[in-house]
Amino acid sequence: MSLLVVGLSHRSAPVSVLERASLSVDAQVKLVQDTVAAEPAAEAAVLATCNRIELYADVDKFHAGVSELSTLLAQHSGVGLEELTPYLYVHYEDRAVHHLFSVACGLDSMVVGEGQILGQIKDSLARAQELHTAGRLLNDLFQQALRVGKRAHSETGIDRAGQSLVTFGLEQLAAGGAVTDWARGKKALVIGAGSMSSLAAATLARAGVAEIVIANRTQERAERLAQILTEGDDTAVRARAVAMSAVPDELTRADIAVSCTGATGLVLTAETIAAAVEGRTGAPAAEVADDRTGAEARRTAAKPAGKAEARETPLPPTTVGAEDGCPLDLAAVEPGFSLLGESAVAGIDAATLEQHGTWVDGGTSLLERRRKPGGGTVDRREHAERAVEADAELIGALAATVATAGRIPELRKPEPVAVAPRPEPVLFVLDLAMPRDVDAAVHRLAGARLVDIESLAEASADAPMAADVDQVRRIVADEVADFAAAQRAAHITPTVVALRTMAADVVAGEIARLEGRLPGLDDKHRAEITQTVRRVVDKLLHAPTVRVKQLAAEPGGAGYADALRTLFDLDPETVASVSQADDDSQKNGRNRGPA
Repeated sequence: MSLLVVGLSHRSAPVSVLERASLSVDAQVKLVQDTVAAEPAAEAAVLATCNRIELYADVDKFHAGVSELSTLLAQHSGVGLEELTPYLYVHYEDRAVHHLFSVACGLDSMVVGEGQILGQIKDSLARAQELHTAGRLLNDLFQQALRVGKRAHSETGIDRAGQSLVTFGLEQLAAGGAVTDWARGKKALVIGAGSMSSLAAATLARAGVAEIVIANRTQERAERLAQILTEGDDTAVRARAVAMSAVPDELTRADIAVSCTGATGLVLTAETIAAAVEGRTGAPAAEVADDRTGAEARRTAAKPAGKAEARETPLPPTTVGAEDGCPLDLAAVEPGFSLLGESAVAGIDAATLEQHGTWVDGGTSLLERRRKPGGGTVDRREHAERAVEADAELIGALAATVATAGRIPELRKPEPVAVAPRPEPVLFVLDLAMPRDVDAAVHRLAGARLVDIESLAEASADAPMAADVDQVRRIVADEVADFAAAQRAAHITPTVVALRTMAADVVAGEIARLEGRLPGLDDKHRAEITQTVRRVVDKLLHAPTVRVKQLAAEPGGAGYADALRTLFDLDPETVASVSQADDDSQKNGRNRGPA
């Protein structure tokens, strides 16, 4: 059996796809159950967060496993397999172990170094254990991942490389300023009372907000969170709970709104936010240009309109008059004019213009580049004879234009369009839900600033990496090697156990035969003989079994178990029964507690 992971994350898929593919808790349970019911998989676990969905399984066939796991992900996410497949990634055996360890350390997180993923991995393992879908492999893997993640945070400064998604989101809302200075004295509305919402509320409380209002579908959970915030020793914040129906009214009084619920539809529409802004300012919230600065937005804004859009080659520089080989003296040309237009060709004759075109084109005359109708290139003399009249007309037209207008018009790049400054927001909105809680149209509302998972992904792409990341990568590499060695050694354990069981049966049989031959043997001598025989067998088996475990732990050591079974003629069913008993003990909860 081998470890396989199939998934998608913010690194492989756009937020819109992650949003549609997100899984509820019930869907995760059904996915795990259906996976172990499928033929290639013996164990399964799902790791689902706001920016990743990954299915881990112990499979006996790689290609069949990839096909089955991909199909199951598509079925339970509701996104068609053909649409989902381009965004899926696959990791197998050691690469799958390396991937999970990297995830546990925060190296694969949207905010590098964030520690929330450890709690999510722990929850994933606990759910698989409750469903009895985690056997020896996944129990060992996930528990080791938790230990690796804790080691990375304790032995390195990876925490300095990033922070929680909540803190990162608040930093984006503060637009580069200190969160404590930005948040001090503000009123906050937190929608939801789950782990992410609770973290957001606690972070805002420590940042110095004056009041926090908690809205949740379950009133009791909202009240419990409000009580925790009020009674906290490290904060001095007023907190109260309200029903979800009170959210529109609370928005008109809030400076900050954070939403992270499990709702499948929008919790805050653009109309609701616009009404809240109008309630605070007394004027309707106008729609303005989207102020996001992602790569796609920049590319879209930079595209010229009309015919200019097709012109991707930049205009030649205006300083080429000083370059060697230029036939024209352009030193006096007014800055801003291109080499191919305006005063660059004013007043010159056809011969000089031809020479000029030859130099610009790197030594090949533009007139020489025409092709014969039947193929091949027209030589210079032949072409000159054929094109004199046409070229004369062209030069004549250029000269007439110069005589009339004083210059030849050219197509310039469009001047930048002046954009009216966006008014300072009166409502800051942080959407940490997946799928989104807040309508993306809020980005275009004046008076509101929205930061959501999509804009966080764009911002984190440019975030600097800490030097400690390299150290964490080395830790991950070492831990992957150790885990692989331990798994290879564990693979041979059932064979060693079966060998020692066979030896014990041989000893018992020989002692029974001795008692038949020597019925008068007293208990003292019988015990001594039995102990002696057992010591002899143990000494004979000790060195081979210890050495075979060492060899099996090395790369390529999988064949030693087969060799041991062949040499001692061990019953394969006995070995299999030992292995199955070990897996059953794992599934029945003997090793339930994550480290």
